[in-house]
Amino acid sequence: MATTFTYQFDTPSFKGTSTFETGVYIDGKFRDGAKGTTIDVVNPATGKLITKVAEATKADVDAAVIAAQKAFDTAWGLKVPGSQRCLLMNKLADLMEAHADELAHLEALDNGKTLFWAKNADILGSIQTMRYYAALAQTISGQTMETDESKMCYTRHEPIGVVGQIIPWNFPLLMMCWKICPALATGNTIVLKPSELTPLTALRMAGLIKQAGFPDGVVNILIGYGPVAGAAIAEHMDIEKVAFTGSTLVGRKIMAAAANSNLKDTTLELGGKSPSIIYDDADLDQAVKWAVHGIFWNQGQSCIANSRIYVQSGIYDKFVYAFTAAAKARALGDPMAPTTEQGPQVSQGQFGVRLLLPYPLWSSLTEHAAHHGLHRIGRLRRRYAALRWPAPRLRGLLHPADALHGHDALDGHRARGEIFGPMGVIVKFGHPAEVIKVANDTKYGLVAAVFTENLKRGIETANALKAGTITVNGCNNPDPKAPFGGYKQSGIVRELGENALRHYTAVKAVHLNLGFRWP
Repeated sequence: MATTFTYQFDTPSFKGTSTFETGVYIDGKFRDGAKGTTIDVVNPATGKLITKVAEATKADVDAAVIAAQKAFDTAWGLKVPGSQRCLLMNKLADLMEAHADELAHLEALDNGKTLFWAKNADILGSIQTMRYYAALAQTISGQTMETDESKMCYTRHEPIGVVGQIIPWNFPLLMMCWKICPALATGNTIVLKPSELTPLTALRMAGLIKQAGFPDGVVNILIGYGPVAGAAIAEHMDIEKVAFTGSTLVGRKIMAAAANSNLKDTTLELGGKSPSIIYDDADLDQAVKWAVHGIFWNQGQSCIANSRIYVQSGIYDKFVYAFTAAAKARALGDPMAPTTEQGPQVSQGQFGVRLLLPYPLWSSLTEHAAHHGLHRIGRLRRRYAALRWPAPRLRGLLHPADALHGHDALDGHRARGEIFGPMGVIVKFGHPAEVIKVANDTKYGLVAAVFTENLKRGIETANALKAGTITVNGCNNPDPKAPFGGYKQSGIVRELGENALRHYTAVKAVHLNLGFRWP
């Protein structure tokens, strides 16, 4: 039998107990994984074990697919109208609202993100996404076309069937909702694999999904490792679509597996190395605040992090000075503390791989940077917020906000590679044509930001940039109503908005012969 996880929270905003099972969730029930093995879930703030969860393997994926197909054929899919799907999704959103504090605390505990952002971005955004797609569930319809006097045609937008979804650890609940909401709205059944680093909110959601009244097997949740459970989903012959958010490297493997199996449809939201372009006429104070948010939000662990900051020469020095002061002032510490602005990186492995490699130590990174004409914004003092956890361990995964600046920062790993941590590059530019060229000179194209008080310049720059989402005078604020996705190696297809519904339905054309007869 699957074990039960219980955690007692005691913070100013939430004093209560979170209790739920930690097995694989298949066909509406928790159970042990097929091999009986478990995965440790570690608190990044303390390094201590939070709990153990059942490890899903290929056999569990197979069982989940069978359950999902049965639910699709008998209790979901075309058998449940959009109006009923809408009611169930809104009921789930109601339950999420009722448990918002619990979900936010689980997210901060599991991921290391600050409680403030967990609640006001992740949980709130998840609820908004659920309600948005609940409403759209009632609007899915085809077209009727009169082709000529003897024939007419109509189209049906039908659910695909069983879909596999693989989500990352940086926004666990939000990415779960980005995936399951359009799939549920269109009548598909789901096999979901959250990250093994951050499984808690997904497992808690399993109980809420059951409580909301979704038929068993509609949503199945498996915690497993990518090369095992994730690969089994991508390669499965009875999964008709796979949606993935993560690195470009893994995205290539999933696309290849989809092609080599049953040519399943794919949605890939991959890496980014996003630019912020700050013109001389920008509101300097606002540009600095947004730029700091753009790169350091969520400890820099975001595919939409604006890690390349291009500043026009007229305000460059003032910007670097103000940015440095703002970065140094960020309070690092316990993610549960209300004064904390930046928590720990999600894991020791992530801290080392992303921030220290390909350079083994920060000292060698600094030497390499100096050789290329770059400067760090300073050996930042660590400003710690109130710590509720043992400080030595917590500080081990706290990386201060930092950046390199200098004209020659256009080259090298820091300017082109996705670091996925609180590290940016600030570059001076002169003519607008120059900055458009270098901003587009990357294999990625996920998001970009433009700061200017000249609306015409803002629109022209946005139109010239090769990225899926452009924000003028802001950044890092996607909305469930707007499509989201990347150009180039930042992915294929779009999530969110009505666009996402197109990629969870199969369009069928039905031709009606009204009069033509063979002689």
